[in-house]
Amino acid sequence: MKKLLLVAFVLLALVAWAALAPSPINPQAWRPAKAPALEGVYARNDILRGIQKLALGAGNGPEGVALDREGRVYAGYLDGRIVRLDPGTGKLEELGNTGGRPLGIAIGPAGELYAADADQGLVQIENGQMKVLSTSAGGKAFRFVDDVEVSADGNSLYFSDASARFGIHDLMKDVLEHGGTGRVLRYDRSTGETTVLKDGLYFPNGVALGPNEDYLLFDETARYQVSRLWLKGEKAGTVEVLIDNLPGFPDNLSFNGSDRIWVAIYAPRSPDLDRLLPYPGLRRIVERLPEWTQPKPKMQSFALALDLDGKVVQNLQYDGPGAYAPITSVEQRGEWLYFGSLSHPAFGRMKTP
Repeated sequence: MKKLLLVAFVLLALVAWAALAPSPINPQAWRPAKAPALEGVYARNDILRGIQKLALGAGNGPEGVALDREGRVYAGYLDGRIVRLDPGTGKLEELGNTGGRPLGIAIGPAGELYAADADQGLVQIENGQMKVLSTSAGGKAFRFVDDVEVSADGNSLYFSDASARFGIHDLMKDVLEHGGTGRVLRYDRSTGETTVLKDGLYFPNGVALGPNEDYLLFDETARYQVSRLWLKGEKAGTVEVLIDNLPGFPDNLSFNGSDRIWVAIYAPRSPDLDRLLPYPGLRRIVERLPEWTQPKPKMQSFALALDLDGKVVQNLQYDGPGAYAPITSVEQRGEWLYFGSLSHPAFGRMKTP
């Protein structure tokens, strides 16, 4: 009985401290729509059970994958290395090291290698050396550069800065704050200028150019949605939601060049987080509590394919032993799908279902 009273006292003291202590976050209330059940178009399945693990153990966290014309796969590891993998031979080459955390990768038309580095900003790797291209826009420094896409002519780099408040090592603070400080941007190689295309976003993550580069696709991880920003025509500058109320946290995006938009789903939505989002005061308390008490999503293999109207046309999952998770990027090349992961020690690959 005394032990129970002691535990209760400690817990109450901890909660009281969390409620009264200054908080680094300024939470904004948001009431998400009820998460769709994993049934129907999102029905559970084991399609991703057969993902092959490539270059297993060579490094941790090949977060964003990109392919060149020869079919070689590029990604950045947790330790800052950017590598190139030949899936046919298994040969892995180190191309450079950003000294930060490279996430999204893009390959230019002449083989230029770009990375969205969470710590360093928008960078280019050339002859093993890193060149920083952009670290700020509109008077605000980047805190969490996340993904990058390059135009067909090689002059425009489109990228996301997930948060103006918190970096990758404080990711949970941004999720709990839900402050809408993220941006999508364009870097002009010919002028060296960076332009803000859209701000006020809730953890913008993946970016991808659509057909004919008419629009830029981007998702908001903290809003569970994918949108498109029109770049050309009468709608230029306007944003349309392509799909919302997703069943999980969308991560990187890719367009297969014809009829599919691939959405990597980091994890299914957290019911605990959804319950907290309408209550800023509670989120302040939760942020001050030990990390192990905070909401955490359940990891599983999860990816979706959308048609160009935002309709789900493929739902790929696996929630079992040896799952390749979390999936943070998907790239389709011919009959193959290639996968990246924020923390898994391998690249992933499987035949396109």
